[in-house]
Amino acid sequence: MLITRASEYAILSLILISSAKEPIDSDTLSRELSISKSFLAKILQSLAKAEILKSYKGVNGGFLLNQDPAKIPMLDIMTCVEGKAPAVFECSPSQEDCPSERAHICSLWPFLHRLQGKIDLFLAQITLEDVLKD
Repeated sequence: MLITRASEYAILSLILISSAKEPIDSDTLSRELSISKSFLAKILQSLAKAEILKSYKGVNGGFLLNQDPAKIPMLDIMTCVEGKAPAVFECSPSQEDCPSERAHICSLWPFLHRLQGKIDLFLAQITLEDVLKD
């Protein structure tokens, strides 16, 4: 699946955080977005580890964007929270790595591989700023 709940929640969180002047904590985000706090906390930690978000500790702690939204591609956000690049199909990235040992007769793989390349390029070109404008 291309856009999972983790990707969706990451993008929704980043939209809210991008308008904040002060750090927003995970409790507030969880309530505003009606998202499980524990699931959201993992997403936010992944975004902080990737330096998309800056994490602040303490009573007034929370999260703020660590980068300009124009410099945060959707592909980076989704790869960060998924732990791998988003995929249109569950297939090997190369025919040589196909676990079914039928790659040499697969007529669908070349099409899906081209489609994945176009989607990767699109997600790399669309930034958080573009999403904020819509």
